[in-house]
Amino acid sequence: MTSNVSIVFAHGLWADGSCFSKVMGPLQAEGYECLASEHALDSLANDVANVRRNVARASNPVLLVGHSYGGTLITNAGIDDRVRGLVYIAALGPDENETSQGQQNNYPKTPIFEHIEVAEDRIWLKKSGVPFFAGDLPEAEQALVWATAMPPVPDLFDQKVDGTAWRTKPSWAIVGTNDQTVQPQLERDSAKRMGAKTFELDSSHVPMLSQPKATLDIIREAAESL
Repeated sequence: MTSNVSIVFAHGLWADGSCFSKVMGPLQAEGYECLASEHALDSLANDVANVRRNVARASNPVLLVGHSYGGTLITNAGIDDRVRGLVYIAALGPDENETSQGQQNNYPKTPIFEHIEVAEDRIWLKKSGVPFFAGDLPEAEQALVWATAMPPVPDLFDQKVDGTAWRTKPSWAIVGTNDQTVQPQLERDSAKRMGAKTFELDSSHVPMLSQPKATLDIIREAAESL
């Protein structure tokens, strides 16, 4: 089977495109074209531009899937006419008058921020912080998460780019009820504001790794609805 929908994935902080490997493989086997946008995390505008480049490279109309800060990216990049829907995984989704940091400032700070280090003009996740990011993964997988953790520049969440795709595009949202990186209530409130079809999973910040089947089912539902 060859699908008439392409799926573009957008990763967040302390991650890279490999964080979607457990869902991309099965989707490719089902005939979906999948692309992972890679982000330097040094400029919101550049990261959004990378997502839009992948949208332009896709062979079909696009479903955008964003994890964490990737939700901000698909919110901005998703205004592209080729984008037909948005999936938010434990993600931010700022409104037109908000930044990523501004949205987070409305909620209590999560435990992971006690396990970061600012050095070389980047925010690094300490090894002690991985359990607050991906604590429901086996230790070996947690080690891989830390090894592939892309660090952002300190002001990344204060940067702003215009575009609020969820105002005009259908959206789906996954809330990680045990998330200790982004507040679960932020995820719930953001999804409600979007009018997103919302699913709650008993997971950490990385349900696409800890509960790939459930995450896959939601992405597939979104893609099939388009």
